[in-house]
Amino acid sequence: MATFSIKTNHLDDTIRNAAAGLLDEVLAARQHLIKGDAAGNDFLGWVNLPEEQDTAMLQRLKADVARLTAKSRVMVVVGIGGSYLGARMVIEALQSEFAMVDHGDRPYIVYAGHTLSEDYYGQLLKFLDHEDYCVTVISKSGTTTEPAVAFRIVKAHLEQKYGVAEARSRIVAITDARKGALHDIAVEEGYPMYVIPDNVGGRFSVLTPVGLLPIAMAGYNIDSLLQGARDMRQICLSNNTLDDNPALLYAAVRNALYRKGVKVEMLVSCQPNLRYLAEWWKQLYGESEGKQHKGLLPHSLSITTDLHSMGQYVQDGERLMMETMLRVAKPTEHVAVPSDERNLDGINYLVTKSLTEINDCASEGTMEAHVSGGVPVLEMMVERVDEYTLGQLIYFFEFACGVSGYTLGVNPFDQPGVEAYKKNMFRLLGKPGF
Repeated sequence: MATFSIKTNHLDDTIRNAAAGLLDEVLAARQHLIKGDAAGNDFLGWVNLPEEQDTAMLQRLKADVARLTAKSRVMVVVGIGGSYLGARMVIEALQSEFAMVDHGDRPYIVYAGHTLSEDYYGQLLKFLDHEDYCVTVISKSGTTTEPAVAFRIVKAHLEQKYGVAEARSRIVAITDARKGALHDIAVEEGYPMYVIPDNVGGRFSVLTPVGLLPIAMAGYNIDSLLQGARDMRQICLSNNTLDDNPALLYAAVRNALYRKGVKVEMLVSCQPNLRYLAEWWKQLYGESEGKQHKGLLPHSLSITTDLHSMGQYVQDGERLMMETMLRVAKPTEHVAVPSDERNLDGINYLVTKSLTEINDCASEGTMEAHVSGGVPVLEMMVERVDEYTLGQLIYFFEFACGVSGYTLGVNPFDQPGVEAYKKNMFRLLGKPGF
């Protein structure tokens, strides 16, 4: 079970002591999550979700996945923010970087509803002209502009390609149980429908049908994903010290550094397949903590790639950041550097090493350099990237987010600021009432 750990050896004693001094605060914050007695307590359904999965729903979901897989080479997932980032994070972490060319007998997942780019949709429709496909549309209300526009576009294309009756059999809706535009459309059209629980916000919804259906459709083991989350939940809820509870430790370190003037947290990984883990994490923490002019700004880097672009700033720029380095112990592939008799590039000294050994040295060297440059570094390690460890990471980051937000003194479960751009956009578009 212990496939995930946090190391503080790259932090100095001052920071470790400051984090230890927050133990009572993070324990109190955890208690608010367990008791549900603080702000946002009507959105705590995710806390016990791994243990409270509806077995009948999961069986129905797997049956729909099998039915759609039999006639689809592609699934379009329509959603924005938490309605697609969690699924995309898991899928892109697990699939080959070249899955579009070789995705076996499982549908290839593409995304819509996360942009308003006309070029994107023009290219998507041209792609779908030549593919058998199905659609999952995810929205609590059905009226959020980006996914509503995308679903209307994709639905029209699907109906033109297959006819109205067949199109209906290729659409699944994930929405509110009782109300909303998408709920009403799904009922009227007879789409299979799954529920976004009322007490689970979008950015915490990856372990609901919002994430589980697309992940299963891509061919990944949602039972293992949920088991990883269950096991991490037990750790987060039961263990009472920073040494044996990574969620409490992470929340304490983040808040200790914030109180010392750190303004930015960089989530850094040496694995390009984890880039959407970073995108999901950025929404989770940015939307949860960025309130009342408070909170660390979540940022991400991929190394060694970004060391050749942002590395100079991290090393020598303004000292306003901390770094959370996420490392993977065991790769799924093995590639070695071949020997070259002429050695014109001078890298024959690497031929006895795997790329993972080289990458690990780059990670360790990066942490050492950044620490010497005044950047506090917190190191996380997962044994491998699979469904189980991703389930662990999902629950860990979610639980730590709730603890960290309450410790910061904000409601981690609302997002009042996101309405400002919508009102301006509606006014500029001439929407009635704006």
